[in-house]
Amino acid sequence: MTQDDPTQNKHRSGAPWRNFYGRLKGKGLRDSQQEYLDKDLAALSPGAVDWDDNPDRTPLNLNALFDGKPVWLETGFGGGEHMVHQAATNPEVGIIGCEPYINGVAMLLGKIRKAGCENIAVHPGDVRDLFDVLPEHSIDKAFLLYPDPWPKKRHHRRRFVTPEYLNPFHRVLKPGAEFRVATDIPDYVRQTLEEVPRAGFEWLDERPSDWRDPWDDWISTRYEQKALREGRIPHYLTFRRL
Repeated sequence: MTQDDPTQNKHRSGAPWRNFYGRLKGKGLRDSQQEYLDKDLAALSPGAVDWDDNPDRTPLNLNALFDGKPVWLETGFGGGEHMVHQAATNPEVGIIGCEPYINGVAMLLGKIRKAGCENIAVHPGDVRDLFDVLPEHSIDKAFLLYPDPWPKKRHHRRRFVTPEYLNPFHRVLKPGAEFRVATDIPDYVRQTLEEVPRAGFEWLDERPSDWRDPWDDWISTRYEQKALREGRIPHYLTFRRL
């Protein structure tokens, strides 16, 4: 290890050095949103995820968390519309949502209160830290919906569909698990179709409707509505973990 190799440096907690480029907080939160964060967020934790809380990277006990239910994962849940919809529609599963943008987390918490869902856990941070402590082959289904496109070519390495994310992601999914990707960015589609199969997934594509039409249980998100208003075409890609 050399001093000028940041990828090999570690924090005092033992955490690897991971650059994070997305937004953590936007405009000021409303009083009600701050209340959600203060009163509800801690109780929805999936367990010790952050390195300061879990330096030994002890795996989460998902069986205890969700009473042995199948576990789904949504990474980057935005305002939480889709995740709450899935949780309310599928009470027989547990859903973990991961989102570092605290304004989105606050929006989700308000929706959880309104819907009364009790099968959701929330990690308000970097999904790579969550991957560290998810047990191997523990996730039955996963969603990546309208992720940050990082449109500039030099920023494509920041996208989720890169080995840095996909390799640990593959480890935590069960063989045969379904992985859904929705995006309105053509180049994100290109990179997804190149990188996800390389990481050990099969694209379930038999006819054009398989990527043109949304899933039967889909609920359109505010990000999708913005894309449609601006004339961009959504793509719905379904993969199976090999």
